[in-house]
Amino acid sequence: QVQLVDSGGGLVQPGGSLRLSCAASGFTLDDYAIGWFRQAPGKEREGVACISSSDGSTHYADSVKGRFTISRDNAKNTVHLQMNSLKPEDTAVYYCAAGRSRLGLFPPAYFEYEFWGQGTQVTVSS
Repeated sequence: QVQLVDSGGGLVQPGGSLRLSCAASGFTLDDYAIGWFRQAPGKEREGVACISSSDGSTHYADSVKGRFTISRDNAKNTVHLQMNSLKPEDTAVYYCAAGRSRLGLFPPAYFEYEFWGQGTQVTVSS
């Protein structure tokens, strides 16, 4: 069964840190680009970070550059999102997704993400 399970969310104070994990079963994560997305109440889902399947290239949204780091642990078939210096505006449900660009572009287009995790809630509040 092909499945992505994301975890690691929680309640944290502003300035704090969390590490999200995205674990795959039924397929090999390093065959895919892995993206983290988030969706806050009343807002559209937005891309946060992505890591390529080939050379480990990364891409970040401007709002998280310098604070978030995406990384792979191929031995555990897992991708992590380290989130530091969290702000209240980072509050959202975070989703990981696996995708492949048919044109070899990075990051893949939104519609090219094939598998999605169930989401994990991140709340930044004092």
